[in-house]
Amino acid sequence: MTDEIRWMSRALALAQQAELQGEVPVGAVIVRDGEIIGEGWNQPIISHDPTAHAEIQALRSACHQAGNYRLPGATLYVTLEPCLMCAGALVHARLERVIFAATEPKTGAAGSCFDIFNNDNLNHQVICENGVLAEQSGELLRTFFRSRR
Repeated sequence: MTDEIRWMSRALALAQQAELQGEVPVGAVIVRDGEIIGEGWNQPIISHDPTAHAEIQALRSACHQAGNYRLPGATLYVTLEPCLMCAGALVHARLERVIFAATEPKTGAAGSCFDIFNNDNLNHQVICENGVLAEQSGELLRTFFRSRR
């Protein structure tokens, strides 16, 4: 098993935790030097906080553990393409890489609707890759939304 699959599998497990809480099933893991330094899952509904996306939860956890609001050399693994808010926060935190599973054609900010990570006007660019466990993540999301309709 490659590291990308290992870490994205953990993010998928966290997405399932979100689903159990009635949240949109998105999970995120931040890894640096081969170790998880932060993780999170969607919690905006139960926390009454529109910023409580999986990526933000993972950032808060990682920054607290690192004792710094910047995370150079870190990689985020997330089950869904980050939105504009999350992409901006990831740029501000100076993450090195973002790897996401499924694309988000309606609100994605890593190439679907916007391409924040490759914007030359920003003072930091994040390396971005996608597709790792995309089918599994997409199926989790489709199943969740089917059950809501």
